[in-house]
Amino acid sequence: MDRKIVECVPNFSEGRDMAKIRQITDAIESVEGVKLLDVDPGKDTNRTVVTFVGEPAAVAEAAFLCVKRAAELIDMSKHQGAHPRMGATDVCPFVPVSGITMEETAELARSVAERIGNELGIPVYCYENAAFSEQRRNLADCRSGEYEGLRKKLADPLWKPDFGPAEFNPSAGATAVGARDFLVAFNVNLNTTSTRRANAIAFDVREKGRVVKNENGEEVTIPGTLKSVKAIGWYIKEYGIAQISMNLTNISVTPVHMAFDEVCRKAESRGVRVTGSELVGLIPLRALLDAGRYFLLRQERSIGVSDDELIKIAVRSLGLNDIHQFRPEEKIIEYVMGSKQQGRLAGMTLYEFMNETASESPAPGGGSVSACIGAFGVALGTMVANLSSHKRGWDERWKEFSDQAAMGREIQAELLRLVDEDTEAFNRIMDAYALPKASEAEKKARRDALGAATKNAIIVPFRVIETAFSSFGLLRSMVKTGNPNSVSDAGVGALAVRACIRGAALNVRINLAGFADKVFSEDLLSRTLQIEKKAEIEEREILQLVEAKINEGS
Repeated sequence: MDRKIVECVPNFSEGRDMAKIRQITDAIESVEGVKLLDVDPGKDTNRTVVTFVGEPAAVAEAAFLCVKRAAELIDMSKHQGAHPRMGATDVCPFVPVSGITMEETAELARSVAERIGNELGIPVYCYENAAFSEQRRNLADCRSGEYEGLRKKLADPLWKPDFGPAEFNPSAGATAVGARDFLVAFNVNLNTTSTRRANAIAFDVREKGRVVKNENGEEVTIPGTLKSVKAIGWYIKEYGIAQISMNLTNISVTPVHMAFDEVCRKAESRGVRVTGSELVGLIPLRALLDAGRYFLLRQERSIGVSDDELIKIAVRSLGLNDIHQFRPEEKIIEYVMGSKQQGRLAGMTLYEFMNETASESPAPGGGSVSACIGAFGVALGTMVANLSSHKRGWDERWKEFSDQAAMGREIQAELLRLVDEDTEAFNRIMDAYALPKASEAEKKARRDALGAATKNAIIVPFRVIETAFSSFGLLRSMVKTGNPNSVSDAGVGALAVRACIRGAALNVRINLAGFADKVFSEDLLSRTLQIEKKAEIEEREILQLVEAKINEGS
């Protein structure tokens, strides 16, 4: 599973006093595991937009602390600014980035909203995906009347806050807390300097479209072709070109690659060429991976390739290097968060992993090495699928092999994740042994921790077994129907997967020895032995097929 990462983008009603802004961002950075990405103050609006990311619990804590600090520093009764606002922390949206659903993010937002209301005494309205009713889904509706109309609004039973008192707080005002989709600021570069032509293309694609007069002289709206997209055309003097500047407000509805292709089509119809694009701010990893897969599928090429390769395809296809060099480590949220590698061990070079295994440290041990061997075995099956997908004369079969390669990549990724998880499971056992045991209470806490850690150390290698076994279908298929020149590679893959399963089974059995829960132990041991037997049969039959294929060719 992906690491759970959430973005939070609170807007504070202070854009001029940098000392106050710094105190607010200091509160955010005081929480371990949170990374502050951007601070954007505006003097005219007297408003600062802050962006930070991290795992859900850490982001929730940082969000509460910055709202608390803002309420202490900002007096709304003296606030003036061009932007609509109703509170010291005007809005506080949470955005799912990876490994977390919108529903989970909405619950996280509501939990923070409840804490703000109860502990700080600030009226809170939940909006967008965190809203409790359709009436409050739209932020503009929640903020209607702004700060000046807040006292009257709170007196209206229809606008009782979702959390906090229905009382006017003259200093802090009210806050809207929500959960929304990730917004991507994406500009498409044109081979023209004409703002008028750029705007025409923007009106073609943006959801709002354009207003025209019909044959009766009445104004009617013709919607654009892209949902959840806002767009305008402008001329950038620094670059010497016009751009289509877009806000993609829901990349699940209109992803980056679809917006780019649609602008290309509309530009061409108006005699304008797209030369590339520009991402403003950060983007989730999945958006570029989806773009890479999209462009590979357009070429009828296999999508079962590495994340790095998918990103390279996306960057080239979108022309993201047209104006500035696109650096994934600076533009992809997960990479900025240090999540590019799946873990400490999986991120090592092969040489480093070997030396770490050979060291006097007991971990990584047989479980991690088994998962690693299995990942290599599956990788061989994936390689055969990718080779087969663009074999000369097999053009009509590319999708069949692409699907197989994509499945192999998923199994590889899970096994690589389990490389680190197995070592972490062992370390948890060591940590439990190190707990104090002076009193009866400490002894019980130590026994409970040791039991939980041991159970986890049993479950992890069993997941390795199940995951590795699921790859036999791919390996068998590649021997039977894949590129005949690579049949031996698929055979080696089967050998590696079987070794992985046998090794992981040894780990299951040694950790089961003496485990107190006998019902659990007997059930898991039985399931392990069953898979081991099936794996032996799979390996034998696949190798027989390999031998037959080799003999056919000799």
